[in-house]
Amino acid sequence: MADQDAQDRNLPASPKKIARSRAEGQMPRSRDLPHFGVMVAGGAVLAAGGPAIVEKLRQMLVAGLRFDAGLLARPGFMGERLVEVTLAFAAVMAPVAIVLMLAAIASHLAGGGWNWTLKPLAPKFTHLNPLGGLKRLFSGQGLGTALKAVLLALVLGIVGALVLKNRLAAYVGIMSVPLPSALAYAGQQLMGGLALLAVALAVFAAIDVPLQRQLWLRRLRMSREEAKQELKEVEGNLEVKAKLRAKMREMAKRRMLAAVPQADLVVMNPTHYAVALKYDEGRMAAPKVVAKGADLLAMKIRDLAKESKVPVLQQPVLARALYAHAKLDEEIPAALFGAVAQVLAYVYQLRAAMSSRNAARPDVPRPHVPPELDPHNKPGWAPEPDQDFAE
Repeated sequence: MADQDAQDRNLPASPKKIARSRAEGQMPRSRDLPHFGVMVAGGAVLAAGGPAIVEKLRQMLVAGLRFDAGLLARPGFMGERLVEVTLAFAAVMAPVAIVLMLAAIASHLAGGGWNWTLKPLAPKFTHLNPLGGLKRLFSGQGLGTALKAVLLALVLGIVGALVLKNRLAAYVGIMSVPLPSALAYAGQQLMGGLALLAVALAVFAAIDVPLQRQLWLRRLRMSREEAKQELKEVEGNLEVKAKLRAKMREMAKRRMLAAVPQADLVVMNPTHYAVALKYDEGRMAAPKVVAKGADLLAMKIRDLAKESKVPVLQQPVLARALYAHAKLDEEIPAALFGAVAQVLAYVYQLRAAMSSRNAARPDVPRPHVPPELDPHNKPGWAPEPDQDFAE
């Protein structure tokens, strides 16, 4: 069953599954890269601060071997001296430990990046099953990890043995020179051996880092059923979002239609576009669009305006220009100020004529609209669905 399941998982992992894996703490991690980083950092610390560290240790040794008969007779002196020496040694080695710790952290980050999660710390009682442990141990991944560890230990052992063999005579000759010179020479020999070990670890890390990522992606491979299920989840979310957007459009359309009875004028195309305008000289610097729509929505605006006794003026070019360039609940563009002013003046004069029986009705204006503002002069232009709240 496991083999069949592995064969079914032949699709690459989706970004969603990769993100979920990282959230659960499952990431590609190479053990050889931190080993190499710590080795290099340790060698750099010894190369830069080795003489200073040796001098500090020498001073500690001299101070530790110096005794006073009077102090030895005091109870608790040995405990105090032990604490003093321990603290001094910790002060010398603390910078080295900090550098090695930072190198290990940086190596892990370089191999898999930063990932903050507490899920790997949660207890997993299934790992206490000895049969499950044996199964993981003898699985392909477990055997591969074990063989890689054995090969790494063998290579490092051979390198170390060759270094000791070639420099054994030099190490024996150190015993015949003064201690300071012997320590300096031993440090040089140690740095040479560490350099060879670092080269071997670098080769293993260069192979292991991409290998671990490929194995990680292989473990995350998906079957066709998993891909279909994930696609359904994504499409379900898209459906919910689409429904929310449709609900918001419907609410906005209702608010817009509710503003039509308070408009001063509705300009129409006469059937394709309708734009309702309102102008309050005391509060507005220019007329504002309170409603607009195309096709069926334009008819709704027209009918609602007639029911509310709002003047409806047939001005095709102006209606198209206002629909295309004026935004809802905003003032009209400055280029259309003159044309809108003419139609508003006509409406005000018409109202005055209707209130006075003797006044003559004004002539219907023919406002000038710049040709570049007429959308019909732009090939391929069409109203956007969300622009007119189409159902």
